[in-house]
Amino acid sequence: MIEAHSMLYKIANRNYVTPALNQALQEISQNLDQKHHGIKVVYLDANFPFIKGFPLFPHLSHNDGKKVDLSFIYSNKDKQLVNLKPSNSGYGVFEEPLKQEYNQIEVCKNQGFWQYDYAQYLTLGKKEQELTFSIQGNRTLLQTILQQISVKKVFIEPHLKTRMKLQHHKLRFHGCRAVRHDDHIHFQL
Repeated sequence: MIEAHSMLYKIANRNYVTPALNQALQEISQNLDQKHHGIKVVYLDANFPFIKGFPLFPHLSHNDGKKVDLSFIYSNKDKQLVNLKPSNSGYGVFEEPLKQEYNQIEVCKNQGFWQYDYAQYLTLGKKEQELTFSIQGNRTLLQTILQQISVKKVFIEPHLKTRMKLQHHKLRFHGCRAVRHDDHIHFQL
């Protein structure tokens, strides 16, 4: 099953995708449900329903119906996968690098890219649940996305790629001009 993290994304017309991306999302959802029954693919921002090239603030590239942001998968205090998310917007609650992991966030901020962790101000409030980033749940979700032939690029932070032991030519770093991708997954056709 696929669902919006918040009705806000539907009301604000931030949920439009091309038929090809919709098909990919359906297949990803079905595959995820087979591996983790009941866990939903939760989307955040997609695109506006206007002409190709219309910008979707604050995103740099969500302008053609071929891009979507998905929420990570979390587990509760009992280590069970849940459909709950740590922020009201789905953005801004970061999965920080561990001490032994490469810290791309620090590198980008030290290079003067002040906007890199700006999403921390876009949470619309944090929820009180004890949620933990699920390495296995997110690894499964990302592997399912990467298996889609139509998917061309997937963006997450380098430390999460390492933590989940993922290697794939479609899995990339998005650059310092964008915002952090350790609070969501971005993929595009």
